[in-house]
Amino acid sequence: MQSCSSALCILILLISTFTTVSESAFPLVKVGFLGSATLPCSERCSGLVRWTVFTKPTDVLAECDQTSCRSVKEGYQMIHDQYLKGNLSLTITDADFTKRGWYTCQCDGREIYHWDLQVEPLKTSVQIEPGESLLMKLDVSDPVEVIYNSTDPAGPSSDQICTVNGNSLQCKPEYTHRVSLITSALELRKMTPSDRGNYIIMDINKEAIHIYTVTVQDEQPCVCGDQGAAVPVWAFVLLLVVCVALWGVNMWLWRRNLLLQKRCESNGLNNHGAENMKSLSTLTNKLKQDSS
Repeated sequence: MQSCSSALCILILLISTFTTVSESAFPLVKVGFLGSATLPCSERCSGLVRWTVFTKPTDVLAECDQTSCRSVKEGYQMIHDQYLKGNLSLTITDADFTKRGWYTCQCDGREIYHWDLQVEPLKTSVQIEPGESLLMKLDVSDPVEVIYNSTDPAGPSSDQICTVNGNSLQCKPEYTHRVSLITSALELRKMTPSDRGNYIIMDINKEAIHIYTVTVQDEQPCVCGDQGAAVPVWAFVLLLVVCVALWGVNMWLWRRNLLLQKRCESNGLNNHGAENMKSLSTLTNKLKQDSS
């Protein structure tokens, strides 16, 4: 069997190691964005304990020995009292997306535990008007892809619409004229109701970074031209109030006129009776004079 060259052997070893790690998933710890997470590691170790990045064994984050503990990098810490009791856990503070990945706990260079830290994706709800632009922040400097999950009732779908790698932007033809790469963000212009759905910023490991749930308002129909201008609701209410008020005034005037008419008729009868009594009195007096 022929011996392989040193470069080829190293390449085969790296591929084998990566395949082994991918297939044997490490225990998972999830943390919210900028939250704190603890990676457990329990074992009596009288020597030097170190936490490192799995892919970079020399990249020390924090370490402890019988004397003290040290935070080699900001945001990673161990507690000496816990170390003396066999609790070698690592606490990660302000966990952003740069702190995702595989971590290793070592005792005197011997690997004890491995953990996979995942930072939960950011979630943003956006409600915009037709014609406006959607701005999607790129929260990591690593290459990402933009996945669009349509929620259109006519037929939900999922598709990759763009990829971003540094200053390089590649989009599907139907999005090329609408998408621009600006400072740490992606702009999707001229949004329409059919663009509603979820836009997912995903890294090369297929982990979601940011999920935008987008709602685009339906355009309101315009009543114009020969159809006349649309009348607001308050105008109808005002017109109804005026009509009721005028009806009330007319009823009041009608009743007033009726009452006055009745009074006039009553006064007319009284005057006629008085005239008759006066004529009767005059006739009686004349008869008395004639008789005398």
